Amino acid sequence: MTSLHWESTGNGEPVLMITGLGLSGGAWWRTVPVLSRSLRVITFDNRGVGRSRARLHSYTTEAMADDAASVLDAAGVERAHVYGFSLGGMVAQQLALRHRERVRSIVLGATQAGGPRAVRPSPEVIAFFRRRSSLSAEDAASASVPFNYGPICRRHHGDRIAEDIRRRLEHPFPEQAYRAQMVAAALHNCHRRLERIEAPTLVVHGSEDRVVPVGNAEILAERIPHAELRILEQAGHLYCTERPDVDEAVVRFLQEAR
Repeated sequence: MTSLHWESTGNGEPVLMITGLGLSGGAWWRTVPVLSRSLRVITFDNRGVGRSRARLHSYTTEAMADDAASVLDAAGVERAHVYGFSLGGMVAQQLALRHRERVRSIVLGATQAGGPRAVRPSPEVIAFFRRRSSLSAEDAASASVPFNYGPICRRHHGDRIAEDIRRRLEHPFPEQAYRAQMVAAALHNCHRRLERIEAPTLVVHGSEDRVVPVGNAEILAERIPHAELRILEQAGHLYCTERPDVDEAVVRFLQEAR
């Protein structure tokens, strides 16, 4: 049995936030205050992470998309905007394909379509994420900095990175769930079906993203009908930390997509 923890903040049209690998819904802490000024923001912990529970640690992005739809059910929401980041962006793609009547618009952040045409990260990045679960939470958080943030952020905004790490360590994730989500991401493949996505779509990506190379954003924007592409120059994977102004751009897109 899967039991999902979710929270709702603000009023207005609903937007469902789907977070990335091993992260709880609390990882949206920078973005929620901005979006909730004009929207009802719904966050949740993916299965097996944070306060959500899963009996089986066998995940696919399809199953996680069904989880997201069940959160909308629990929140009493028929249709919502959807903002998915990294692994959450893969889940958002599946949600738009499997439950298209539930999706008003989509923001796909730092994510990819999967399949053989996906642009893969370097062997160094792949090796790190494979061994990350064997490290202590503190060591893993520190070691991930060169992969998650661009050079400018690392040079000038160490305080923001430190705050990210502090908050991440408050919500450690179980190794089994982390590995299961890794498998879900590796098996994800929506490439051939992207043209079936009907909802207005915004693709956001950092130009210096080492975890999910920016070429994947270009593939998404090319394949999804009428998708908008916003490349954040000199930003890495965790662009919300590096470019907090992007939250206002997301709000504008969601308001125009009504």
